[in-house]
Amino acid sequence: MKTVKTLIAAGAIAFAGLASGNAMAQTQLAPAIAAGSTLLSISADGKSTRAPDLAVFSSGVTTQGKTAGEAMRNNAAAMTRVFAALKQAGIADKDVQTSTINLNPIYGQQVPDSSGQVMREPRIVGYQANNTVTVRQRDLKTLGPVIDALVSAGANNVNGPTFQIDAADAAMDEARTAAVAKARARAQLYAKAAGLRVVRIVSISESGGYSPPVPMMYAKAAMADSAATPVAPGQVETSVDVAVQFELAP
Repeated sequence: MKTVKTLIAAGAIAFAGLASGNAMAQTQLAPAIAAGSTLLSISADGKSTRAPDLAVFSSGVTTQGKTAGEAMRNNAAAMTRVFAALKQAGIADKDVQTSTINLNPIYGQQVPDSSGQVMREPRIVGYQANNTVTVRQRDLKTLGPVIDALVSAGANNVNGPTFQIDAADAAMDEARTAAVAKARARAQLYAKAAGLRVVRIVSISESGGYSPPVPMMYAKAAMADSAATPVAPGQVETSVDVAVQFELAP
């Protein structure tokens, strides 16, 4: 019995120590403010709008053939011309990346057999191959002509672009500054309304980031003797959300 009591006592001590440790951890997580002060939590957002300097789009070729090998050979020949068109347009190798290669059977329509029953097993009548690359276009002035050149070279799938800011750090910092300034102004407003003053910022946490516009889609099966595909880069927005805790005092 003595041994059992000893084990029980030891377990109680261990549990008490664990509970004490948890309580200490919770105490350490709580923001430290002076006695008599008030903790104010503010959420605010900041934005920065700039012209993009990078466009990301995808381009590729979809081909068909009676056999899988024929479909892939047709696709390889067309994609070789697409790669050559990208190089001729001045797109660097590092800005072109293969994103998709697919080969799928094409099934014929199910028809009734001699007994009038629909055939259960679908019949393969050919194959379809697809090869797609993701392109990072840095000269936005030539984006339209580059798309047209790809279509002329054999590309029959073009999707995008998504406009971006290549080096977004400066825009992010601008948005951060605006967010904190908005939070501080709002804290001053609350403090004045409550007859208090803002002592200091206790904590800051951040969320958010780059917000590209919704991508537009381009799809042309053949080139026509007309003007280049029009492209409007517009502007992109960088946004940051901050949660700021302030200490208020009389």
